[in-house]
Amino acid sequence: MAEVKTIRNNELKSDLIKRMNRVIGQMNGVKKMIEEDKYCGDILIQLAATRNAIDSISDLVLDNHMHHCVKDAIKNDDDTKLDEVMTLIRRFK
Repeated sequence: MAEVKTIRNNELKSDLIKRMNRVIGQMNGVKKMIEEDKYCGDILIQLAATRNAIDSISDLVLDNHMHHCVKDAIKNDDDTKLDEVMTLIRRFK
């Protein structure tokens, strides 16, 4: 089976990469907090912020998927993307 790719515009790609780098930094910060025996409540706050940042990235990717991949598939009478996107949405509930 051939690998499927999505071409993203440079602005979106740059935004996603910046957000991912921020999340990676947050996770490294949480790791350091654990190593330094920081207070559980403070760690949980940072984990919640990290989860929110990841959710925001997921929303951007899903939005792009809907507006490009799914839209293009529907234009080409390919309904298989609808099943795929419903499965993806269920995963992120």
